[in-house]
Amino acid sequence: MTHPTDYRAGFRTQPEEVAAERLPIDGEFPDWLTGDLVGNGPGRFEAGETDLRHWFDPFAMLRRFRLRDGAVTYANRFVESRDHAFARETGGVRTPFPGTPPDRPVWTRVRQLLRGTFPDNPVIGVQRFGDEFAAVTESPTALTFDPDTLETTGRIDLTEGIDSDLTLAHVHYDRAADAFLNLGVSYGRETVYTLFRRPGDGGTPTPLTRLRFDEAPYIHSFAVTDRYVVVTVNAFGLDTARLLRGTLTGETFLDAFRSLEAPLRFVVLERSSGEHVTTATAPPAFVYHHANAYERGDDIVVDLVAFDDERAVTGLALSNLRRDDPDLPRGDLCRYVVPLSGGEAARDELHRGPVEFPVINYRAVNGERHRYVYLTETDGESSLPTDITKVDAETGTVRRWRDSGTHPGEPMFVPRPDGDREDDGVLLSVVLAPEADRSRLVCLDAATLRELGRARLPHRLPYGFHGQFYGPSAPGRSMA
Repeated sequence: MTHPTDYRAGFRTQPEEVAAERLPIDGEFPDWLTGDLVGNGPGRFEAGETDLRHWFDPFAMLRRFRLRDGAVTYANRFVESRDHAFARETGGVRTPFPGTPPDRPVWTRVRQLLRGTFPDNPVIGVQRFGDEFAAVTESPTALTFDPDTLETTGRIDLTEGIDSDLTLAHVHYDRAADAFLNLGVSYGRETVYTLFRRPGDGGTPTPLTRLRFDEAPYIHSFAVTDRYVVVTVNAFGLDTARLLRGTLTGETFLDAFRSLEAPLRFVVLERSSGEHVTTATAPPAFVYHHANAYERGDDIVVDLVAFDDERAVTGLALSNLRRDDPDLPRGDLCRYVVPLSGGEAARDELHRGPVEFPVINYRAVNGERHRYVYLTETDGESSLPTDITKVDAETGTVRRWRDSGTHPGEPMFVPRPDGDREDDGVLLSVVLAPEADRSRLVCLDAATLRELGRARLPHRLPYGFHGQFYGPSAPGRSMA
């Protein structure tokens, strides 16, 4: 058994659920900071006696922080997916997870393959459809929840109206049009990514264009500018034949993930129509998350976190992340300049990692020229981040916040309502403190990274993935 005073505490189950509790605060949260920070991420790392194998496998747990008049109220709750219910009731794995095969009879696994049954464990993030809140992942299904109680209330078929097997968890919100842009994906004799627009109330989507590939590249997110959508097609993806064989052999998405012997591709589409504009290439790399993109003359500037190879996925096996000396894949904050005429995209390293979870002032500068990118950074001796880092993309200046022995999560930017600077606001981050076996919600001044206040949770949360802040000053998405 691992000692609870190290980063491995971020990969341990937290069975406790809190209905609503006002948290003690050190320092102060700004009076103007009003709204709900709703996050998502792993909560349970086992299905009965079966240890789940990959960081994307554990069962989802929502965590909500309600901020009013300087006070913070906290709640957390498991998402009641069919996968989680099956694990709780039978002790088994219902569907093929990214790194853990289902422990079900072979005829059941074949039937799942033929029916296109995907996991419904929504562990990546949250999205709002009109008045409904939903937990999402790379799946055909979103699970709705009550924002007050966090109780799971229903299901949304995200593929209805588009010819896709599943949709991505990272969407873009167009405030002016009150609509989302997203990609659906289908696997078969060819792999097809469908760009579509969905009304902000969650209504019927409109397909815009279909991108077809002979291989099966993996795409986790994309970028937008005022006029364009930039689909970054990874040089890594799936061996679909091996994935199909895995139905019989027990191999998983993780086993089938490989190099495609292809370049990194930037596919540029018209934002309004989906019409193909150009495709540019760069040496092979893997991308989870984009910071931002914007137009500059005859080029598109794309800032993102780039990894060298497929270890960005395979290196996130829990057996590796829990090691004393984890072999952590390193992502760097990079800038690609994509010529609208096509050809080769030039790459420049803005900040050497390991970094991840890039965040900007989404409401103010998404799709436009930006200056600041906020990230989590890891010192190389841990599987989890040790710093929150602010990179000035114009000057190269770097600021950091660190609380020794703790591990900060995604730095969510919330703008000050009357702010007139790009960095006028705060960062909210859920910080794991293993030695105390507790987590904290930390509030930082986004300009200086000076700590303003921290709210102390009654327990430890496993390290989370993505969240959203919903409030008067930021009613839509906060990160890309």
